[in-house]
Amino acid sequence: MVLAHAADLFAERGPAATSLRDIAARSNINQGLIFRHIGNKEAVVAAVLEYLADDLAEAQRSGAPRDEILARAQRSWTVIARTQWDGYDVGRLQQRFPNIETLIATAGRYTDDEPTARLATADALAMQLGWHVFGPFLRIAAGIPDDVPRPVPDITDTIRRLTS
Repeated sequence: MVLAHAADLFAERGPAATSLRDIAARSNINQGLIFRHIGNKEAVVAAVLEYLADDLAEAQRSGAPRDEILARAQRSWTVIARTQWDGYDVGRLQQRFPNIETLIATAGRYTDDEPTARLATADALAMQLGWHVFGPFLRIAAGIPDDVPRPVPDITDTIRRLTS
């Protein structure tokens, strides 16, 4: 539960503005327990990134509703963006990327070229992340009214188009 509370705080304000004391208070535990069982702030950030990746992968494996999967993905993306903006090296801290590996495997069904599959996956994810982070700006800049819903395309369809 500590990692879930830390993830919520990181999504709300970023890791730089969240102390171990804040996480402990939200979790109703002594902050010494966090340090003892997880480690310093950087170790907590790494553990949260892994937790979010596993949480999203589990939702997908269990056949959770699409809205729930999207909510978990958006929470993860928010934490990743805030973590990166706060100066943490997300690519170094997170060791496993189960969701991205699944998407790369999916892309591999559309091309025999592994670099193309990896690039298509990265491009599709960049598009999704871009809309998540910069959606309000993109709407204004492109003249898209607020009442026009942005369809959330299936990322697999985007990958398939990018590998064609």
